Amino acid sequence: MRWSNPLAQLCVCASVLLVPFAANAATEEDPWESVNRPIFQFNDFVDTYALKPIAQGYEYVTPQFLEDGIHNMFRNVGDVTNLANNILQAKPAAAGVDTARIIFNTTFGLLGFFDVGTKMGLHRSDEDFGQTLGYWGVSSGPYVMLPLLGPSTLRDAPSKYVDSYTAPYRYINDIPVRNSTFGLNIVDTRASLLSSEKLISGDKYTFIRNAYLQNREFKVKDGQVEDDF
Repeated sequence: MRWSNPLAQLCVCASVLLVPFAANAATEEDPWESVNRPIFQFNDFVDTYALKPIAQGYEYVTPQFLEDGIHNMFRNVGDVTNLANNILQAKPAAAGVDTARIIFNTTFGLLGFFDVGTKMGLHRSDEDFGQTLGYWGVSSGPYVMLPLLGPSTLRDAPSKYVDSYTAPYRYINDIPVRNSTFGLNIVDTRASLLSSEKLISGDKYTFIRNAYLQNREFKVKDGQVEDDF
């Protein structure tokens, strides 16, 4: 799934070391910092006193194989979003891999509990509608920190709503089941980011902003980021 948790800004930390720092000059535009920083502080407060302790407790009581399986199941659902956006980006080969992953993981992988697709050499893509707009030339616009949803841009923020149509929550009529599934996804996502926090250095807001923008530039260009040096 692509829905972010209240400290979704941490999700970019795990990949920041892989992103070329040459993207800095082109992407680090933050004209709304005076508004973004207070929202970031609110998100950080919610995470520190609510989400993080819950995620730590979840990780402590959940056996590793079960935690991995649950994480795989949410990633399997997320492959539907990857598929939709690879189709919109006119990438038939990637869309074919997404389709195969969904079929094999849902069937042989027991609804995605086991990621048999990756073991078969079908590597997971990571696409969303924000990237699709960027692929077709729509600029990112200013950096935006969303309440509870974390870092985004003027282009990517409304794209989250478009991607929600490929998420299962819209189609679950049982409200308790829908809310429980949504909540578990948030906790699972936050738990998967616990080990990434040690990557943060210096001013936390600036680090996360730069990491997010570099990561988005890297993904939109499919890793083809120009070297300014």
